[in-house]
Amino acid sequence: MTHETTTSPLLAPARLGTHELANRLVIAPMTRNRAESDGTPTPLMAEYYAQRATAGAIIAEASTPNAVGQTYPNITALHTDAHTAGWRQVTKTVQAAGGPMFLQLQHGGRVGHPDNSGLTPLAPSPIPLPETIHTPTGRQEAVVPREMTADDIRRTVRDFADAARRAVDAGFAGVEVHSANGYLLHQFLAPNTNHRTDAYGGSVANRVRFTTEVVDAVADAIGAERTGLRISPGNTVNGITDTDADDLYPALVTANADKGLAYLHLAFADPGRPLFGRLRELWTGTLIANPVLPPDRIPADGGRLAAERLLAAGADLIALGRPFLANPDLVERIRRGAPVNPVRDRYAMYTGGPTGYTDYPTLPAESA
Repeated sequence: MTHETTTSPLLAPARLGTHELANRLVIAPMTRNRAESDGTPTPLMAEYYAQRATAGAIIAEASTPNAVGQTYPNITALHTDAHTAGWRQVTKTVQAAGGPMFLQLQHGGRVGHPDNSGLTPLAPSPIPLPETIHTPTGRQEAVVPREMTADDIRRTVRDFADAARRAVDAGFAGVEVHSANGYLLHQFLAPNTNHRTDAYGGSVANRVRFTTEVVDAVADAIGAERTGLRISPGNTVNGITDTDADDLYPALVTANADKGLAYLHLAFADPGRPLFGRLRELWTGTLIANPVLPPDRIPADGGRLAAERLLAAGADLIALGRPFLANPDLVERIRRGAPVNPVRDRYAMYTGGPTGYTDYPTLPAESA
């Protein structure tokens, strides 16, 4: 079956810092639980990312900068030599096939469990996750995290910087500081998870301090041009309530806007919300936007229309998750106006092995 070639601004060349991109599509970071139990990336992961290397750029899945930051079983990490070596094999494979690859650094905070990390989770305040959490023996009730001391905060900032150095040594173009989706940095931002009365709690200026300190430490370690920041204003995942998002996120973006960072990554971006326009105005650098898509399916167009709407609203690059998960050749499918694969089995997304990971079909070669 043949399809008519389409023209889309998503397929236009672009730049990300010093990198020339073949198109404006970026693979969003997606936890897939395919690492070894100690967090070391596997050859299967190298195959997965190489399959999708036609994207303009890749932001690889969240990696923890220290042991206590581990969220779930078999997620990747980057705080040992084995982790660095494992990721180096992934980046070598991808570099031979496509564009630049960044790595997301994520500390889970209260989204963790002793059965996953061997440690009591840390958080800005001793407020447990209001839901169960996945462990090697099944879902369990979340534990009360230990409130971070000033020393814990300083040590965690250093751990992010050390992990960023390891990422560059492993061949990544840079890293993305994850301050979204209800994990540790987002927990410091949100008033319902941050009840501190010191310099890291209370006012908006205090609650953005921890994220800003992490960004500064990472930028000092590897260069601002290698450092990105991800936020998700209004996102309620993992029990977060951003009750003052319209004040908090402009303050956070303003605090980091003049540092020469590689990009700002806005997750669940809605161009219809006034906050989107405000953040675009405040952020004069590269903006990567992740559109809001249906939670239970991939749109028939692979998210193309939502992505193009974000470009028209001022985004520079578009990050897509599940459309790339189920369609390794999503760029080609958009170019040819071809149908997209659905996500076949949501459970298989996280259960290990090639099923639901590296076994999605691609289009046959286009005839001359």
